[in-house]
Amino acid sequence: MNFIETEIKGLWIIEPHILTDSRGYFMEVFKEEEFTKQIGEVHFIQDNESCSSFGVLRGMHYQEGDAAQAKLVRVIAGCVWDVAVDIRKASATFGQYKMVELSAENKRQFFIPRGFAHGFLVMSERAIFTYKVDNVYAPARERTLNFRDPELHIPWPLEPSQLILSEKDKSGKFLNEIQS
Repeated sequence: MNFIETEIKGLWIIEPHILTDSRGYFMEVFKEEEFTKQIGEVHFIQDNESCSSFGVLRGMHYQEGDAAQAKLVRVIAGCVWDVAVDIRKASATFGQYKMVELSAENKRQFFIPRGFAHGFLVMSERAIFTYKVDNVYAPARERTLNFRDPELHIPWPLEPSQLILSEKDKSGKFLNEIQS
């Protein structure tokens, strides 16, 4: 695997080495020893999967305090624009984001450490999105950062009229309101 640290400390893009032949392909998706050597120790405890249609925007989610989660995300069908926003108040990159295209075709993964809000926008007819997390889901500690926060200037590639959002995702807090 090729581990590429982004300009925001802690965010990593992981590109697999893909072995192909006439039968198809093979790749390692996760190898704890290599992951720990490159990124550090993260103890993943759960795998999740979601399926969404074109225009669905999920996010920007995070959990506060000791309920925070690190995530290793990828797309196994379709294509999404995945976004992580640094909400670590003491960080030199607080309020900065990284947007990465994840698709079944490019097979990239995105590692998002604790202290980031995370979301994605589906750009294909449908997308199956999988992710590992290192902490349990804590509904009482879950929060949403407003995906349209003017302070962030995230260039979502679809018009607002094309977006499909939950009520929770429509009413996220702005960066200057979060407590994380």
